[in-house]
Amino acid sequence: MTAPKIIALAGSLRKDSFNQQLINEAARFALESGAEVEIIKLADLNIPLFNQDIEAQGTPADVQLLKEKLRAADGILLASPEYNGSITAALKNAIDWASRTEQGAVPAFRNKVVALFAASPGGLGGLRGLNHVRDILSGVGSLVLADQLAVPAVHTVLDENGQINNPNTAEKVSALAQQLVTVASKLS
Repeated sequence: MTAPKIIALAGSLRKDSFNQQLINEAARFALESGAEVEIIKLADLNIPLFNQDIEAQGTPADVQLLKEKLRAADGILLASPEYNGSITAALKNAIDWASRTEQGAVPAFRNKVVALFAASPGGLGGLRGLNHVRDILSGVGSLVLADQLAVPAVHTVLDENGQINNPNTAEKVSALAQQLVTVASKLS
C-alpha cells in the first residue's frame, strides 16, 4: 500500500498564525503515521480575490498550482481561524478559486478526506467557524471527518518554536491526524 498524500493548509495569512503552527504539528503527526505530507501556506501564494473576469483571462498560476496539489492529494489537514464566527476571507477565497473546475478536469475537492482543526487564544478555540468550513467543503464534494478539533487558549499549549507542549493537546491533534491518514489510506 502506498502512503497517502496529504496537504496541510491553514486559512491564515498571518506570519505567526496559531492555526499555521497547529497545522504544522498535525502535519508532523501525519508524517509520523506514514503519510506523505506537504504544507501549503496561503501567504506564499498570489491568489487574487475571486472574480470571473479574472478567471476568463486564465486561471492565475498560483491558483492552478493549488488546484493541482489538491487534485493529487488523498486528504487535507485544514486549520481555520475563526473570524466573526466564520472562516477567514483568505481561506474562503482559496476554496472558491480551487473549486472552479476547468472543462475535463477533476474537481479539486471531490472525494478528498478532510480533517478540520481550529485554534484561538479564546475560550472556544475557533469552534464556531468550523461548521461553516464543514458546510463549504461538503458542498464542493469533500468527505469531512465527523471528528474535528478546536484548541482554546492555544497560546498556552504552544512553545516558542510552535510545537505543542501539552500532552493532552498533542494526543488529540495526533489522533485526528492519524484518523485522516487511516481513512485516506483506505480510500486512495
